[in-house]
Parts: sequence; structure tokens; C-alpha cells
Amino acid sequence: QVQLVESGGGLVQAGGSLRLSCAASGRTFSMYGMGWFRQAPGKEREFVTAISAIGGSTRYIDSVKGRFAISRDNAKNTLYLQMNSLKPEDTAVYYCAARFAPNIVVVTSQREYDYWGQGTQVTVSS
Repeated sequence: QVQLVESGGGLVQAGGSLRLSCAASGRTFSMYGMGWFRQAPGKEREFVTAISAIGGSTRYIDSVKGRFAISRDNAKNTLYLQMNSLKPEDTAVYYCAARFAPNIVVVTSQREYDYWGQGTQVTVSS
């Protein structure tokens, strides 16, 4: 069982930056593929970015490429999402997710993730 707790959300002006963190419980964090998803008001939850357990391979949706960066610190059992040049359309609840997958595969489908955090609100004002 893995418990995930996100933090770092808040209100920021367009063009600003935020860094989200996702703290994971357990001693096998390094064996989990991790992802960030978001859900905007009135919309379906969507994939944002993910990182593999082994090798640190990453994937991003096109709308955040060059602005967002996912990273992980296995020693601290923590996943990060650095968000720069934020836009109003980035406003959403951001969720981290975990999937036991000790390999180089990056998982982008939310149906394949087993554990989810409670989410953190990111609001970008224009």
C-alpha cells in the first residue's frame, strides 16, 4: 500500500511558477512509476506528465512541454512537478499517482495507476 500526499498548490499570476510535491509512504518508492494528472472545472481528469521507476524516462502532454518538469527524489520518497510560465488554462486540481512498475516504462493512462493522492489546487489568474 502506498499513500500519496500532494502539496505546493496555490494561487499564482500568469507567467509565474509553482513547484508541487508528492510525498509517498513506504520503502519501495523507487519501484513505482509516477505520474501527475489534473482536472479542471467541468472537465475530465487528464494526464500531464509521468516518470518511470527505472532510468527516469519522462512523458509530457504537448501543452506543458518546455514549461513543466517532472522529477523524483527516491531518497526522500518524493515526486515533484516544477511548473513555470503558468497560464490560466493550467488551473486545475493536480493529482499524483503511483503504479508498481520497477522498469523503464512510462505509464500515461490513468487507468493503470493504483494509488492516488487527494489533489492540490492550482489557480492561475490572468
